[in-house]
Amino acid sequence: MRLRRKLQRLIDFSQDYFALFGLPPRYRLDPQALEQAYRALQREIHPDRYAAGDEAQRRMALQSSARVNEAYRALKDPVERAQYLLSLRGIDALCETNTALPPAFLERELERREAAADAQDRRDMTRLDELLREVRADAAALQSALGDHLEEQTWDAARDAVRELRFLAKVGDDIEAALAEVEG
Repeated sequence: MRLRRKLQRLIDFSQDYFALFGLPPRYRLDPQALEQAYRALQREIHPDRYAAGDEAQRRMALQSSARVNEAYRALKDPVERAQYLLSLRGIDALCETNTALPPAFLERELERREAAADAQDRRDMTRLDELLREVRADAAALQSALGDHLEEQTWDAARDAVRELRFLAKVGDDIEAALAEVEG
């Protein structure tokens, strides 16, 4: 009984991810504070601590641990964190009915993909590295702008930035895969 009360007291499934870790609900957060809160919470609710408990206690520990892991993954990743913040406002950043991206952005990324494909065909690791650095620099600048949009509560601009960041992440992943293939 004591274990069950302890679990119920620790994990309130109605809390948002930020409240779960005792952090303010904002985009720019201290990654060390998140990490420390995550580790402290996992020490308390880890299923191994409840292995001797009854079935309900073990199940609650597993559910609690899963919730904490889910929240941690969402808040640790800047794009996921922004998407989650928008969802708290009722905004689905990746709504399938509105997936438009600016034509200039799409054109630039198409050119990057073509350049990456050409570099991969030529086995040009230097060019692939250069393209990956460009993508990462653009993503960093976009993350900074996204933080501004969220602080200023310009929700449409924040939603658009999340979409662009998702696209850039995919381009970056594709370039990393091309690099791995050339290296291998």
